[in-house]
Amino acid sequence: MDVAHICFLCSLFVCNYAASPPNFVLVFADDLGFGDLGCYGHPSSLTPNLDRLAARGLRFTNFYSTSPVCSPSRASLLTGRYQTRSGIYPGVLYPGSIGGLPLNETTIAEVLKPLGYATAVVGKWHLGVGANGRFLPTRQGFDEYLGIPYSHDMGPCHNLSCFPPDVKCFGLCDIDTVAVPLMHNEVIKQQPVNFLDLERAYSDFSTAFIAAAAEKSQPFFLYYPSHHTHCPQYAGAGAAGKTSRGPFGDALLEFDNTVGNLLATLEKTGVINNTLVFFTSDNGPSLFRMDRGGNAGTLRCGKGTTYEGGMREPAIAYWPGMITPGVTQELASTLDILPTIAGLAGARAPPVVLDGVDMADILFNHGKSKRESMMFYPTDPSEDCGLFALRLGKYKAHFYTQGSIHSTTTPDKECSTFALRKHHDPPLIFHLDADPSEWYPLPLDGQPDMQELLERMKRVKEEFEGSMLFGESQISKGSDPQLEPCCNPQCSPKPGCCHC
Repeated sequence: MDVAHICFLCSLFVCNYAASPPNFVLVFADDLGFGDLGCYGHPSSLTPNLDRLAARGLRFTNFYSTSPVCSPSRASLLTGRYQTRSGIYPGVLYPGSIGGLPLNETTIAEVLKPLGYATAVVGKWHLGVGANGRFLPTRQGFDEYLGIPYSHDMGPCHNLSCFPPDVKCFGLCDIDTVAVPLMHNEVIKQQPVNFLDLERAYSDFSTAFIAAAAEKSQPFFLYYPSHHTHCPQYAGAGAAGKTSRGPFGDALLEFDNTVGNLLATLEKTGVINNTLVFFTSDNGPSLFRMDRGGNAGTLRCGKGTTYEGGMREPAIAYWPGMITPGVTQELASTLDILPTIAGLAGARAPPVVLDGVDMADILFNHGKSKRESMMFYPTDPSEDCGLFALRLGKYKAHFYTQGSIHSTTTPDKECSTFALRKHHDPPLIFHLDADPSEWYPLPLDGQPDMQELLERMKRVKEEFEGSMLFGESQISKGSDPQLEPCCNPQCSPKPGCCHC
């Protein structure tokens, strides 16, 4: 990009910002692999709206989540901090979890609220409910919430299938857990939720929120963490049976349809030229589910592992007239979304240690990333083990490797739950540009350049770990069945009576 073009974009940004603070739409998929979208190379996925977003926006090839499972990755997205700082580890939160995202953590919504932003979250929260709803989104800076407060597989089956052929339940299928609730703000509106109407309700709520804010000329932040494409997959009438990829493909198409509705509403209300739309996913595909579990493309393993397939995600940034279409290979992360939004809105960053950096130069100039490294924690991080892996520039070092049940069915034995934790000294080092599949560790013996790289990576690791203060684990606080959301809290016997 030449200097004149950069100046033009800068002046355009100044003019737009002077007229009105920018709006933000953050779209977050669930268990979507690096290779699942058409624009990332999948041959049979129907994702026309996301593909259009990629063609007209900036597509990332080196974008990372901070965890290979749900709750911790969502905590880091909303706070710009590794999940170890906020205590959202090990694993994920459950319907009756006592803990949740601590209220002293600052979310993107809380960063924007002092500037008069309308804020809403629609979909999967999964950062805790707690006693009297103390961890719900409405206590974390969001004006409006419509959604399921945890993962939609954390309840009885509802005749939805996770496994081919159509096995309706697996194990006990959480039969002793309350039916999955749909909440509006802090009130349960439906229990069990009707999955076949759910996405339409989400789409309608999201588009109404955008339209209402636009009518009032109020800047807004919409966070849309979809349940798609987490198992069990579901799809309403507009997508069921519409793809050749089966239930996973249908769920993905329904998700894509909602993205299309959001874009259409931004255009119809006249705010699309003043709105940053950012899309990515929480973690890699659940390969354990086979053809209902997603695809990591050329990357190794998937959900639950610190290999690339577990944490490198598709990501797209779109802002007409502001972001020049293209592809960037710069290193970036969900951690960087909060600092970027804060910078664009002119908001004050929270007075805590942030692990994210501002991506503005990447977005608007196709420039260099301020991020030099990416840290990889397992699902059960500890101060004793520290980082499992570290990426520095184009190189990644694995100090530990471990498989996961979420990636068990792959032919690669290193992905399986039977691949126990291994300590690597010296670490396994891969050149990710040349070998994104992490098949060929680089030789270290007799290689002065590699020894120098290794020493530098060790220094970066030691410096980072020395600065990491682990927060109290919220998940280790355990669960209390009395905290499971119930629309008839005084009814008996539970959980079966929780029905409305």
